[in-house]
Amino acid sequence: MVSTLARPRSGKVERDLVERELMRCDTDSLDTVPLAAERAASYWQQDIPDEYLHLTGPEIQRRVAIARAHLGDKLVVLGHHYQREDIIQFADLRGDSFKLAKWAAEQPQADYIVFCGVHFMAEAADILAAPHQRVILPNLAAGCSMADMADEDDVYAAWDELKAIGLADDIIPVTYMNSAAALKAFCGENGGIVCTSSNAPRVLQWALARKKRVLFFPDEHLGRNTGIKLGFDVERDMALWDFRKGYGNLGGNTEEKLRSSTLILWRGWCSVHARFSVAQIEKARGDHPGIKVVVHPECRRSVVAAADMDGSTEFIAKVIRESEPGSKWAVGTEINLVSRLARENPDKLVFCLDPVVCPCSTMYRVHPAYLAWVMEELIEGRVVNEIAVPAEIAAKAKLALERMLSIP
Repeated sequence: MVSTLARPRSGKVERDLVERELMRCDTDSLDTVPLAAERAASYWQQDIPDEYLHLTGPEIQRRVAIARAHLGDKLVVLGHHYQREDIIQFADLRGDSFKLAKWAAEQPQADYIVFCGVHFMAEAADILAAPHQRVILPNLAAGCSMADMADEDDVYAAWDELKAIGLADDIIPVTYMNSAAALKAFCGENGGIVCTSSNAPRVLQWALARKKRVLFFPDEHLGRNTGIKLGFDVERDMALWDFRKGYGNLGGNTEEKLRSSTLILWRGWCSVHARFSVAQIEKARGDHPGIKVVVHPECRRSVVAAADMDGSTEFIAKVIRESEPGSKWAVGTEINLVSRLARENPDKLVFCLDPVVCPCSTMYRVHPAYLAWVMEELIEGRVVNEIAVPAEIAAKAKLALERMLSIP
């Protein structure tokens, strides 16, 4: 393929093309490296049959196409925005976790939902799915480090401490979508609710109309940034609950601090979004005068404050897609999405704030070989890697999700 940079260009057009080439993300290629050649694959799921380890990209594409044709409408494949491009090419729909789970549940003809994402996403799909639908996660090793920071035992221990000082009755627990089903169930049984990065302000308003305080987990940055948008002061109105302090230490707070706080934020964060910095924003502005900076609200407060705007993955995609041709965007979110936005908006300059940011390491574990494997097993009548949330947990978690859905 001949690079467009090899053809003569004039002035501004040529400079814009050079900028786009220099800012190209490393995830642009659809080429698939065999699973055995993935550097970290030895830490991933181990029970995939050996025949899949050395399949090339074209071989996987051919086998997936055959499986799709055989399974027909009985199968839907979902691809989260942060998935690598050689997975997205197979997706029936791409989007954020809640959009995908909700959409899949609205496809009654589908017996099987293959969720190319991480564990908590597949759990949400199973909770919302019809009884006849079975949810499959291609690689069971695809988890979420932020979701893991809110361990079920730690959250229940914190709740017990809050009960002991007489505060739990005045608290609504709010869990981010990026959490285990058991924690959604915890919210469901305690009058709580689930939120996404797009509806977090409305959810917090709903919660605070009912109780004096909110326990927000697992992402402190989303909680803090949302609280500030609603007019709360970080020092006066917010407390950080550090689960590492151990039982009996009130998360590192005094009882007085907790009583004076409206938002109790769980100590947790996204390892990808925590990499973005104010220095990166300043460099982007210095290198590209007039550039717009948009970041995810999982970023640190200083980064959100320095950006022009912040919002969910769906918001970021929409604002760039609807922007004027020739506009320039520095983006603070996972690089697979940024790369895709750059490719789909060739009339704009779109690049990642962090030039060396890694893809979400757990999302990356969904290699196309796993997708081919789980689909071919379905043809043989075997469901592997099924995500099935126990009925009691699913019922309580669904309460919390339904409360969210009831908010305009």
